[in-house]
Amino acid sequence: MAKILVTGSADGIGRQTALMLADAGHQVFLHARNDVRAEAALAAVPAAEAVLVGDLASLEQTRVLAKSAADHGPFETVVHNAGIADSGSRRRTLTEDGLERVFQVNVLAPYLLTALMPLPHRLVYLTSGMASGGTIDLTDLQRERRPWDGTGAYCDSKLADIALAFAVARRQPEVCSNAVCPGWVRSRMGGPSAPTDLRTGAATQVWLAGSDEPAARVTGRYFRHMRLLEPPEPTLSVSLQEGLLTACAELTGMAMH
Repeated sequence: MAKILVTGSADGIGRQTALMLADAGHQVFLHARNDVRAEAALAAVPAAEAVLVGDLASLEQTRVLAKSAADHGPFETVVHNAGIADSGSRRRTLTEDGLERVFQVNVLAPYLLTALMPLPHRLVYLTSGMASGGTIDLTDLQRERRPWDGTGAYCDSKLADIALAFAVARRQPEVCSNAVCPGWVRSRMGGPSAPTDLRTGAATQVWLAGSDEPAARVTGRYFRHMRLLEPPEPTLSVSLQEGLLTACAELTGMAMH
């Protein structure tokens, strides 16, 4: 059985993913942004090995999280599930690092964790169907110049997550690096009217994280509900992928492997 880290596993799809992986017999490590949520996460997934704590809206705490993960590893799989949406906000929210919060949590944090942690055999990056409405503007990744749009910022970040998954797959062919759209899921983020239940929303991540089936051991692919999807065209551009990696390296001070 594999040793697996699931970020953002205090609730929602992340917690469901961790539960299903633990039920399958894997060694599961949880992640929460603070100690209170860590206690709740462990109570919900009692079979988990441990909970690693770190707020992904802080570069310093993300670095500490990466060190803690390295100390507990090496991991067979890391599921980059953690993410936030800021759809209702009327203005940009900055973190302690002076960075736009949605971009930092959804893109910079998984980038930095990937850059700092020993590479696992498998990486799963959570995205969204809303990525198709996003833009990767290398001159304005944090929407400093464009009119602020919280939904647009979320779409941008999820599009960037697909490009990040593909960039890692291209640079590190020995790693199975894939992106997953879980669908519109009934969770705190998705809301009660969403058509997809948590188990369905988590199933593809669970499969990619731990299955030995040949179909689950591919790389550079985009999945939804266990099926391959055509990825948004911009994410296939090598120059755009490299530009995103360069920008993330400059913002975090850490180059990708």
